[in-house]
Amino acid sequence: MITVVGIGPSREDMTFRALRAIEEAEVIITYKRYFHHIEDLAEGKEVILKGMGHEVERAEIAIQKSRQGLKVALVSSGDPGIFGMANVLFQILGKYDDVEVEVIPGVSAVNFASSLLGAPLHDFAVISLSDILTPLSEIRRKVQAAVQGDMVIALYNPLSKTRKEPFGMTYRILLENRKQSTPVGVVKSSDDGISVTVTTLGELFDVDIDMSTTIIVGNSTTYIQDGYLVTPRGYVVPYNIHPLASEFYGKYLAGEGHSGPNLACEYYPCHSHPQNCTFCYCPFYPCGDSSTGGHWIKEKGVWSCENCEWIHLDETVKCIHGKLSSIVQDVEDLKNKKKELLKLRRECIYQTR
Repeated sequence: MITVVGIGPSREDMTFRALRAIEEAEVIITYKRYFHHIEDLAEGKEVILKGMGHEVERAEIAIQKSRQGLKVALVSSGDPGIFGMANVLFQILGKYDDVEVEVIPGVSAVNFASSLLGAPLHDFAVISLSDILTPLSEIRRKVQAAVQGDMVIALYNPLSKTRKEPFGMTYRILLENRKQSTPVGVVKSSDDGISVTVTTLGELFDVDIDMSTTIIVGNSTTYIQDGYLVTPRGYVVPYNIHPLASEFYGKYLAGEGHSGPNLACEYYPCHSHPQNCTFCYCPFYPCGDSSTGGHWIKEKGVWSCENCEWIHLDETVKCIHGKLSSIVQDVEDLKNKKKELLKLRRECIYQTR
């Protein structure tokens, strides 16, 4: 029996199931660098340690030991199914009959990094930038597809002393397709501990990065709040419709609304000139989503749109105006159909970013 065990980023993050599998094993096979996390569990067991680059050899040894009737723990850091030993083992396993395998998942580097950065993950792609086994063209294709899909992107193995081209290429693709202000989180592991950096895409190249670093690049809705990265899912925040908003949308639905800049308004410009005033009262209020500049006034329970100019851009108005009428036929729909409205908001954010 071979148990492929993911021990996570450290002993503290190991699951009970992983711990039990290692305790019950007769043979432990692992990478030298990981062994110190589980050394106290190895007493009385056969321990086989191999260096980086000997993954196939480790898998073959695990199979042979298992065929001898021994319980084998093939140990990876993180999750063995994400750039780990599970893939290697199953690739080799096709040569043999009757080898029983169990895979025990662990906390992956992307999950660990995400937990330190806040809540950056929504729909996301995990891409290794190591070109040791993967052609550069494939890495480029995957990065471009993830960018096109507006995915949050987690980058593994970004940079080494001798391998710089994949990261440089990826960084150029990101800069060509995402704003320099896009939030980025960097989590680096070293013998001195874990360092966490929250920065932006434009400043990423100034951050110390190596092979033990996980980078999480936000998408068009990711924002920084109190030092944390947040990628909102679009939950509805319950809120009553303000009487002035009801009056405004009553006129809008009757075809009596104002289009474009309202220079006659005593408050114009309430943001910056020129601004489109078609949606003087935002149809998504309160969105509860700071990706366009809004924020909660702390301890007041009030959503402030003071720093959100997105709703007053011509391209935003064009996107919303073309589809709003299919959702809102009555003023109360601003409340009753809030989920549909917030989905429209996300669609228009993507189209205007």
